[in-house]
Amino acid sequence: MTDEATKTTPLYEEHRRAGAKIIPFGGWLMPVQYTSISDEHQAVRKNVGIFDISHMGQLIASGSNAREWLNRMLTNNVDKLEVRGGQYTFLLNQNGGIIDDLIVYRIEAEKFLLVVNASRVDEDFAWLQAHILPDVELTNRSDSYAGVAIQGPRIGELMKAILGDDFELPARNTIADAELNVMQLAVARTGYTGEDGVEVFFDAKYAPAFWTTVLEKGKPLGIRPCGLGARDTLRLEMCYPLNGNDLTPEHNPLEAGLGFFVDLTKPNFTGREILAQAKEQGLKRRLAPFRMQGKGPPPRPHYTVYRGDEKIGEVNSGTLSPSLGYGIGMAYLPTEHAKIGTELQIEIRGQKFPAVIEKKPLYKKQA
Repeated sequence: MTDEATKTTPLYEEHRRAGAKIIPFGGWLMPVQYTSISDEHQAVRKNVGIFDISHMGQLIASGSNAREWLNRMLTNNVDKLEVRGGQYTFLLNQNGGIIDDLIVYRIEAEKFLLVVNASRVDEDFAWLQAHILPDVELTNRSDSYAGVAIQGPRIGELMKAILGDDFELPARNTIADAELNVMQLAVARTGYTGEDGVEVFFDAKYAPAFWTTVLEKGKPLGIRPCGLGARDTLRLEMCYPLNGNDLTPEHNPLEAGLGFFVDLTKPNFTGREILAQAKEQGLKRRLAPFRMQGKGPPPRPHYTVYRGDEKIGEVNSGTLSPSLGYGIGMAYLPTEHAKIGTELQIEIRGQKFPAVIEKKPLYKKQA
């Protein structure tokens, strides 16, 4: 993250008009909240909320070698993607460290959409371009396209209200085309909140009109515009990692507990040998989720983690959970201290507060 934020999304004026509190995030001026983080968080858990994700990057890879090339560059198995399918995956450096986590969609037989993190767009593009194969074209459409995430249990009702009763949500982890007036929409059933929902991508010039339509149609369903604050609390309750906090070039996906998205059966992808070796030798550290015990203050990034008198790590992500009512977080810890039920202490303003390692996810939806 950087404090020198100068970029704004096509929805920036909508955020200001709605009275959002704006903060710098990854070089962008983004809304952190409109009313309160707790309000917006609960709207997504109980009804529906809309987030501006236009700051995220959108890269297009196309050509006869695009699938083979992406399979070399990414950890998940792109060969398994059918047209209209999507998968979570990683872009790694030669040491197996995480450059970025992203979602790749196969939008046509030989055309792929990569949705990447806002602060990593230029770095991702440069890294991919430096390793490109013949008959592959890579383009960056980030500046000309916008996106929103619409998340919550009432998403089906809302999308029918917007697109008509005949509209059916695409299957999970797939992407479908839709049309609203003159707007061409790509609707992906993915998200970062733990709730059902979609991410919708479209030409940037339509962003204010689409945003306004969603909020109008969603009024009877209790919709709220949501900022980065609620996005953070929602994802952390689910133990979804944040690039730059939990995912960095110093860590690999196996340590982050995300080996499911790494296909070591693929013969050659960047970082494969290092990851295979790490798995064989046993991981020295793991990203462990924890909850605070008692009524102490919530943990924040960089707070020191202790086991007895021994410093064993630092908090990577931490917050007060609106759903659970106590502090939660994640930290990379030596494997022997990362087991469920292990008792820890988090140092907060010079005082140690008790915590315990929990099973993922920290928030479990009531049946």
